[in-house]
Amino acid sequence: MYAVIKCGGKQHRVNVDELLKVELLKTEAGETIKFDDVLMVVDGNDIKIGQPVVAGASVEAEVVEHGRGKKVRIVKHKRRKHYHKEQGHRQWYTLLKIKAINA
Repeated sequence: MYAVIKCGGKQHRVNVDELLKVELLKTEAGETIKFDDVLMVVDGNDIKIGQPVVAGASVEAEVVEHGRGKKVRIVKHKRRKHYHKEQGHRQWYTLLKIKAINA
């Protein structure tokens, strides 16, 4: 059984007991979050597709931790113009553990 949820402007396919990195959420570690934006639920041959969301479906997840991802380097360079610029960025994330998929 798996579901497709919408979180942080992105869609994620989730299974029970899976760890998932999403955009930073304003919650404390150890709290439980309920996602009501479930776009699709698949249980064997039973497929429910929402228009746009599946009515009555939800996904429960526990916040494991907050952290920062790997550094992304941004390099801008123009040849023969003495222009070179470097910048770095680390994106914040929230690590979730999927507890239940309620169809």
